[in-house]
Amino acid sequence: MTYSPFITEGVNRPSRWLITCDHASNVVPPFVGNGDLGLPAADMQRHIAYDPGALALCKLLGERLNAPVVASNFSRLVIDPNRGEDDPTLVMQLYDGTIIPANRHVDAAERERRLARCYRPYHGALAELAARRPDTVLVSVHSFTPQLRGRAPRPWEVGILQPEVERFSPHLIATLQAPGDLCVGINEPYTGYLPGDTIDTHGTKMGRPNTLIELRNDLIADDAGQQLWADRLATSLSQALIASGL
Repeated sequence: MTYSPFITEGVNRPSRWLITCDHASNVVPPFVGNGDLGLPAADMQRHIAYDPGALALCKLLGERLNAPVVASNFSRLVIDPNRGEDDPTLVMQLYDGTIIPANRHVDAAERERRLARCYRPYHGALAELAARRPDTVLVSVHSFTPQLRGRAPRPWEVGILQPEVERFSPHLIATLQAPGDLCVGINEPYTGYLPGDTIDTHGTKMGRPNTLIELRNDLIADDAGQQLWADRLATSLSQALIASGL
């Protein structure tokens, strides 16, 4: 079977939404290594290798919003598609206390090979789908671990990351906060702006409404949780878009 660095679903769906999943997969392409980057199998199932639950949620969300979905098909440890090409953490050597053996001696040539065969094709597919209509709204979905090693538990069920100039995310935050049953992180558990990341490249710099959603991964670990959050996010996103007037 021919390897593809990205997965798409519903490319002909007509809505203005575009759902992306940067860290959808823990796949190590055959040209990179033996499938594990030198890590134990248990580590390749952890959040350090991909965003558990995020891809399944994206597919459900795409169905509910009648929107196309594009997702990476390589582990973030191979090369991180949610970083700029000049970012020093593009190829991680250490993540959440775990050394990545296959990345310890990655040179410029190997970095370029991973960019050419994984990173750039994924971003090319994303750019093509985003350009299919002039009013695209970009929604990037991630998941986060409830607790990093040696750190305090994270209290948020969901986080919305936003650059200061973004016009849509504040309305999504307000919509999620309105029922009063969620701890909603604003630029938590991570900063809302990273130059060259997916939202910056395909959303902010292109003048497109956008948002990055982080869900705690224990909440979307099974089908029931994924269905629940797909329903909730589809409703909240639709309400926020109306409120924003965009």
